[in-house]
Amino acid sequence: MPKASGVQGELEKVFRKNIPTGGVIASVAVTKSIAGHEKDTAWVKANFSALVEEVQVNAYREYQLQEEAAWRAAVDDVMLPLFQKGNDAQHSAKVIAENFPALDRFFLGLTQGRRVRAGKAFELVIRTLFILLNYPFTSQAVINGQPDFILPSVEHYRRNPMDVIIFTVKRTLRERWRQIVTEGTRGLGFFLATIDEDIAQRDLADMLASRINLVVPTRIKTIREDYQTAANVITFEDFFQYHLDPAMRRWEASKAIERS
Repeated sequence: MPKASGVQGELEKVFRKNIPTGGVIASVAVTKSIAGHEKDTAWVKANFSALVEEVQVNAYREYQLQEEAAWRAAVDDVMLPLFQKGNDAQHSAKVIAENFPALDRFFLGLTQGRRVRAGKAFELVIRTLFILLNYPFTSQAVINGQPDFILPSVEHYRRNPMDVIIFTVKRTLRERWRQIVTEGTRGLGFFLATIDEDIAQRDLADMLASRINLVVPTRIKTIREDYQTAANVITFEDFFQYHLDPAMRRWEASKAIERS
């Protein structure tokens, strides 16, 4: 019988082989949420806040379905042959007991992986919707830090860093928002997208002092009075109307970008 560590490795190998990437899951979730509006970019932009939240839910549900399928494949390929070496309950109990450490570590890894995927999924959802709306960007470029998005491009940042938008995505913040100060300190503006509903007032004030605009879905902004009154808390729709779209017109006029 394989050692527990060997079983864990084999389970992880089969699981990884069968689980889709986060990008694929995000794309499937976006497709479900925009069904019937695939070519209506105006609708997507006008409903971006609701889509961000809805797609998050769809992405998690899609991941759960894919996770279950990947686990079943892992059981069939790795565990089932172990059980088939005997045909009684005592043998089955022995297989489970001897491989308990491997199963425990495997499931712990799944739990930890879900947390990482949840944060990454938010970034991938934004990325997928940006692409759908034909907004140019460079993702995960190393400048002074590594922001999630530089709009319109890292090349334009190197030519004229004061004319770019630094856009970073963090599903929840805590103290991590301070990282953005080093993720492109010379940009035209810092925009931090989140779905965090529990940001302290002092952090909102500190973000304002650091020239960071907090971008949230419309629903989240409306449920807190301090979000509504804070000068630097804007909705996704505000971001497009007052910041990104004017910048797009400027970039096009200066030939920094070309749109088909």
